[in-house]
Amino acid sequence: MPEKQKILFLCTGNSCRSQMAEAWTRHLKGDLFDVYSAGVEPKEVDPRVIKAMAEEGIDISGQTSKDVGTLGDLEFDYVVTLCDHAREVCPFFPAKTRIIHRSFDEPPKLAANARDEEEAMSPYRRVRDEIRALVETMPDTLT
Repeated sequence: MPEKQKILFLCTGNSCRSQMAEAWTRHLKGDLFDVYSAGVEPKEVDPRVIKAMAEEGIDISGQTSKDVGTLGDLEFDYVVTLCDHAREVCPFFPAKTRIIHRSFDEPPKLAANARDEEEAMSPYRRVRDEIRALVETMPDTLT
Protein backbone atom coordinates (compact mmCIF):
# COMPACT_ATOMS: atom_id res chain seq x y z
CA MET A 1 0.00 0.00 0.00
CA PRO A 2 1.47 3.39 -0.97
CA GLU A 3 2.46 5.84 1.73
CA LYS A 4 -0.12 8.49 2.54
CA GLN A 5 0.62 11.98 1.33
CA LYS A 6 0.91 14.73 3.93
CA ILE A 7 -1.41 17.69 3.50
CA LEU A 8 -1.61 20.89 5.51
CA PHE A 9 -4.60 23.23 5.44
CA LEU A 10 -3.47 26.72 6.36
CA CYS A 11 -5.66 29.65 7.34
CA THR A 12 -5.27 32.79 9.41
CA GLY A 13 -6.64 31.62 12.76
CA ASN A 14 -6.96 27.84 12.39
CA SER A 15 -10.30 28.37 14.08
CA CYS A 16 -12.75 27.75 11.25
CA ARG A 17 -12.03 26.89 7.59
CA SER A 18 -8.84 24.91 8.12
CA GLN A 19 -10.47 22.99 10.98
CA MET A 20 -13.32 22.02 8.64
CA ALA A 21 -10.89 21.00 5.90
CA GLU A 22 -8.85 18.88 8.29
CA ALA A 23 -11.98 17.13 9.57
CA TRP A 24 -13.49 16.53 6.12
CA THR A 25 -10.20 15.17 4.78
CA ARG A 26 -9.76 12.85 7.73
CA HIS A 27 -13.39 11.69 7.34
CA LEU A 28 -13.54 11.34 3.55
CA LYS A 29 -9.94 10.79 2.44
CA GLY A 30 -8.15 9.49 5.51
CA ASP A 31 -6.95 6.50 3.53
CA LEU A 32 -5.04 8.81 1.16
CA PHE A 33 -3.78 11.64 3.36
CA ASP A 34 -2.12 12.34 6.68
CA VAL A 35 -3.89 15.61 7.34
CA TYR A 36 -2.93 18.64 9.42
CA SER A 37 -4.25 22.15 9.89
CA ALA A 38 -2.63 25.25 11.28
CA GLY A 39 -2.88 29.01 11.35
CA VAL A 40 -0.54 31.91 10.86
CA GLU A 41 -2.24 33.71 13.81
CA PRO A 42 -4.03 30.90 15.68
CA LYS A 43 -7.15 31.51 17.76
CA GLU A 44 -9.49 29.20 19.65
CA VAL A 45 -11.63 26.83 17.54
CA ASP A 46 -14.92 28.57 16.79
CA PRO A 47 -17.85 26.89 18.62
CA ARG A 48 -20.05 27.36 15.55
CA VAL A 49 -17.60 25.30 13.51
CA ILE A 50 -17.90 22.50 16.04
CA LYS A 51 -21.70 22.76 15.75
CA ALA A 52 -21.70 22.87 11.94
CA MET A 53 -19.51 19.78 11.67
CA ALA A 54 -21.55 17.94 14.33
CA GLU A 55 -24.60 18.47 12.11
CA GLU A 56 -22.78 16.27 9.58
CA GLY A 57 -21.92 13.66 12.18
CA ILE A 58 -18.28 14.72 12.60
CA ASP A 59 -17.07 15.52 16.11
CA ILE A 60 -14.24 18.06 16.12
CA SER A 61 -14.70 19.16 19.73
CA GLY A 62 -11.26 17.73 20.55
CA GLN A 63 -9.43 19.59 17.79
CA THR A 64 -7.24 22.52 18.79
CA SER A 65 -5.78 25.47 16.93
CA LYS A 66 -2.11 25.18 16.06
CA ASP A 67 0.48 27.70 14.96
CA VAL A 68 2.12 26.75 11.67
CA GLY A 69 5.47 27.40 13.34
CA THR A 70 4.91 24.53 15.79
CA LEU A 71 4.83 21.88 13.06
CA GLY A 72 8.58 21.60 13.24
CA ASP A 73 10.34 19.54 10.61
CA LEU A 74 7.25 17.98 9.07
CA GLU A 75 7.48 17.91 5.30
CA PHE A 76 4.24 18.22 3.39
CA ASP A 77 3.35 17.09 -0.09
CA TYR A 78 0.64 19.75 -0.25
CA VAL A 79 -0.11 22.99 1.57
CA VAL A 80 -3.56 24.38 0.82
CA THR A 81 -4.14 27.98 1.84
CA LEU A 82 -7.82 28.65 2.47
CA CYS A 83 -7.81 32.44 2.74
CA ASP A 84 -5.99 35.28 1.04
CA HIS A 85 -4.17 36.37 4.19
CA ALA A 86 -2.68 32.91 4.73
CA ARG A 87 -1.54 32.86 1.10
CA GLU A 88 0.12 36.26 1.47
CA VAL A 89 2.06 35.33 4.62
CA CYS A 90 2.53 31.62 3.91
CA PRO A 91 5.88 30.52 5.32
CA PHE A 92 8.54 28.90 3.21
CA PHE A 93 8.13 25.21 2.48
CA PRO A 94 10.64 22.94 0.70
CA ALA A 95 10.56 22.88 -3.09
CA LYS A 96 8.86 19.47 -3.16
CA THR A 97 5.79 20.96 -1.43
CA ARG A 98 3.02 21.96 -3.79
CA ILE A 99 1.25 25.08 -2.52
CA ILE A 100 -2.35 25.49 -3.67
CA HIS A 101 -4.69 28.36 -2.94
CA ARG A 102 -8.45 27.93 -2.55
CA SER A 103 -10.11 30.93 -0.93
CA PHE A 104 -13.29 30.53 1.10
CA ASP A 105 -15.41 33.20 2.78
CA GLU A 106 -14.81 33.81 6.48
CA PRO A 107 -17.95 32.59 8.33
CA PRO A 108 -17.41 34.59 11.56
CA LYS A 109 -17.19 37.80 9.55
CA LEU A 110 -20.37 36.96 7.60
CA ALA A 111 -22.21 36.01 10.79
CA ALA A 112 -21.23 39.14 12.71
CA ASN A 113 -24.48 41.02 12.07
CA ALA A 114 -26.84 38.04 12.16
CA ARG A 115 -30.23 38.62 13.78
CA ASP A 116 -30.25 35.25 15.52
CA GLU A 117 -28.24 32.04 15.91
CA GLU A 118 -29.92 30.31 12.97
CA GLU A 119 -28.96 33.15 10.63
CA ALA A 120 -25.44 33.18 12.08
CA MET A 121 -25.04 29.47 11.30
CA SER A 122 -25.93 29.92 7.63
CA PRO A 123 -22.46 30.99 6.39
CA TYR A 124 -20.83 28.27 8.49
CA ARG A 125 -23.00 25.64 6.82
CA ARG A 126 -22.38 27.04 3.35
CA VAL A 127 -18.59 27.16 3.76
CA ARG A 128 -18.62 23.72 5.42
CA ASP A 129 -20.38 22.32 2.34
CA GLU A 130 -18.05 24.16 -0.07
CA ILE A 131 -15.00 22.75 1.71
CA ARG A 132 -16.51 19.27 1.62
CA ALA A 133 -16.96 19.64 -2.15
CA LEU A 134 -13.26 20.54 -2.49
CA VAL A 135 -12.15 17.58 -0.38
CA GLU A 136 -14.36 15.19 -2.33
CA THR A 137 -12.42 16.07 -5.51
CA MET A 138 -9.01 15.44 -3.97
CA PRO A 139 -6.41 14.35 -4.94
CA ASP A 140 -7.34 15.17 -8.56
CA THR A 141 -7.77 18.90 -7.87
CA LEU A 142 -4.38 19.16 -6.18
CA THR A 143 -2.41 18.84 -9.41
